[in-house]
Amino acid sequence: MRLDLFLKTSRLIKRRTIAQEMCIAGRVLVNGQEAKPAKEMKRGDVITLKFSSRIVDLEIIGMLDSSSRKMPADELYRVTSETRLPKEILLS
Repeated sequence: MRLDLFLKTSRLIKRRTIAQEMCIAGRVLVNGQEAKPAKEMKRGDVITLKFSSRIVDLEIIGMLDSSSRKMPADELYRVTSETRLPKEILLS
């Protein structure tokens, strides 16, 4: 499954276009490297999302199959860390 589609269907990001824009801006890392929206994801991959006020690291523990587009979020990923950024360091 594509990275942008995974972020949208797992409800980490509300819209696929926003997921694509975050990837292009370098605010999404997969296994420590900047990732394009079309990167194929698999179980065990580690995603880092750099939001404006926080940084979230998560590990993919499940994938949606083509027949089902809904699955509880806690079956798709596990948050490994979440860091709130101080106001003076907020990302633009």
